[in-house]
Amino acid sequence: MSDTAIYPDLKGQSVFITGGGSGIGASLTEGFLRQGAQVAFVQRSDSTAFCDEMEKETGSRPLFIPCDVSDIPALKGALDTASKAHGPVTVLVNNAANDQRHETLEVTEEFWDWSQAINLKSYFFACQAAFEGMRDAGGGSIINFTSISYMMGGAGYPAYTTANSGINGLTRSLAREFGPDKVRVNALAPGWVLTQKQIDMWVTPEGLAGHLDKQCLNASLAPEDIVGGVLFLASKSSKMMTGQALVIDGGVVVTG
Repeated sequence: MSDTAIYPDLKGQSVFITGGGSGIGASLTEGFLRQGAQVAFVQRSDSTAFCDEMEKETGSRPLFIPCDVSDIPALKGALDTASKAHGPVTVLVNNAANDQRHETLEVTEEFWDWSQAINLKSYFFACQAAFEGMRDAGGGSIINFTSISYMMGGAGYPAYTTANSGINGLTRSLAREFGPDKVRVNALAPGWVLTQKQIDMWVTPEGLAGHLDKQCLNASLAPEDIVGGVLFLASKSSKMMTGQALVIDGGVVVTG
């Protein structure tokens, strides 16, 4: 990440990231640490080794809080813990998600509720829990991760794409509601980012080649390719940007 722009206003900011110990989230944690921010993140799996690595690489140790984001009381408690450790959270990144593949005719009510709890419900309640601290601090930035999957009408995970679309509606409504208190809310839609999970579970040579053919830029996306956009949305460089969806997908979905 040596070529990532530096945003001086992010130094010392209290940053909270869901799913910040693996995949895209791990790159976000590192990116904010390198900006001099104080980073707390939640992750279901043990992220102690990752924190050790970050402390060695950046000289700053993130605060790891074990949490399942679908457990709303635990999620709210994690935000409170982060605020007590680093001051009121002024940058919230809702990144945690689960894109488990599924067929419509096989979806049960339990699976549907589980998917929405992770991919949409947790976003709403994290925003709700973070808002008062941001308001009292004089403002803040919320970045909600969505996906281009719903824009493409992707098949094979309708509960997930439904949540993706809902995240955009949530983002626009909260941008309007929170704006008077100088709290900005934006969405970020990555394309197919080749995290280790994606490589292990979904990537095939044929599937990847077909997807790259849809991109304007014929190169695969890595987690670090998403970091710059998030830092921009978190910083004052985007201070008049809210209620928007920033797409980083190599040009699969072209907007305007």
